[in-house]
Amino acid sequence: MTVTVRVPAKVNVQLSVGAARPDGFHDLANVFLAVGLHDEVTAAPADELRITCEGPGSDQVPLDGSNLAARAATALARRHGRAPAVHLHIAKDIPVAGGMAGGSADGAAALLACDALWGTGTSRDELLALCAGLGSDVPFSLVGGAALGVGRGERLTPLPVSGTFHWVFALADGGLSTPAVYGEFDRLTAGTGPTTPLASPPLLDALRTGDAHALAAAVSNDLQPAALSLRPALADTLAAGAKAGALAGLVSGSGPTTAFLTAGEAEAAEVAAALRETGTCRTVRTATGPVPGARVRH
Repeated sequence: MTVTVRVPAKVNVQLSVGAARPDGFHDLANVFLAVGLHDEVTAAPADELRITCEGPGSDQVPLDGSNLAARAATALARRHGRAPAVHLHIAKDIPVAGGMAGGSADGAAALLACDALWGTGTSRDELLALCAGLGSDVPFSLVGGAALGVGRGERLTPLPVSGTFHWVFALADGGLSTPAVYGEFDRLTAGTGPTTPLASPPLLDALRTGDAHALAAAVSNDLQPAALSLRPALADTLAAGAKAGALAGLVSGSGPTTAFLTAGEAEAAEVAAALRETGTCRTVRTATGPVPGARVRH
């Protein structure tokens, strides 16, 4: 018996970052939107925990205990007093180290896959608590759709969304370290961020009404200046997307992927084609959102 779970990428349509807390984390107002780029994690019985990986960027994915899928299997096994004896195979399509929560997605998918494989019957609340212990973005990978994340981003409130939003993602060469980007954010802001970041009411309204133009006017990412400071070439990609007709462009999460919101499917294809011709990015993907979170494939 094997169990395969499909899990989406995310884009942050708002990422408001507070000053560093004593524990080193930052309080966030993080508005997530799940988009239709997916990884698949397949769990199969094994004598011991083993990770394999295929797909774009798979050579950059750790295959040891540091992999979030491995950590997820270990956490779930410990929760139920059993050995994490499972082979987890990850089929990558979410960009690796691209600010789109690919590693977090694999962690959420591994939890769901192992729970189904082992028949451990873990409740949704327990799964979300395990997700939060693995990382700030992991709970949203399980939930999907659209949600506001506060605290470190792990405490989620689902958000209503009308219609579908069309996105173009420009993938850069190499990754950006999330801790390095937050470190640069701290340097640039000198600890002057808000104590309690808040979600933008116009942005929440734009999601609720499905208004792409209103959403474009409201998207924001407080980590973008830090990502551009560490990777100045991303400014060229953002400029190219704007010139190509995107309604809005921003760095996705901690980067280095840049995300462009367009008015529709035809416009997304035009922006994608223009970005491919500029040479400012490694490759380009299109996707729509919101889409569901991690789901067992039947």
